[in-house]
Amino acid sequence: MKNTTLCYIQREDSYLMLHRIKKKNDLNQDKWIGVGGKFEDNESPEECLLRECREETGLILTDYRYRGLITFVSDRWEGEYMHLFTAEGFQGEIGPCDEGTLEWISKSHLRALNLWEGDHIFLDLLEADAPFFTMKLEYEGDRLIRAKLGNRIISLPYRGLDTLKGLMAGL
Repeated sequence: MKNTTLCYIQREDSYLMLHRIKKKNDLNQDKWIGVGGKFEDNESPEECLLRECREETGLILTDYRYRGLITFVSDRWEGEYMHLFTAEGFQGEIGPCDEGTLEWISKSHLRALNLWEGDHIFLDLLEADAPFFTMKLEYEGDRLIRAKLGNRIISLPYRGLDTLKGLMAGL
């Protein structure tokens, strides 16, 4: 299983989102995601986060928070441990990204974007300011078939934060 980072950089009520449209054979093709990427040898999650954010956006993060660890399982792609972060402080100017288009998207408009199904779950946890969490998301193709918050099963299809309220009690 590979290790990756994903960061939602926040400015006011928006996240910096990456529309993945430039790479061939991209598992995230045409999806909107935060910024991040694969660990290099001997990198910590924080080192990978800072490097990937700088490479993809041109921004230097100055205030960030480790929010969760998500295990992705797929019938098409290599398994992944994704280290999830949010960031509220940064320096610099956004530059061009060779993986897609970067846009500030209001949090209220995120659900209208082409997101992975499981992203809706952890975005709700971020918005609820949940403490550090672990999650497992299992996909067949682009379809989410199983989801767990810690060891608790999340009912699918996912219907929003109300689905998680009872499950969050143990976090």
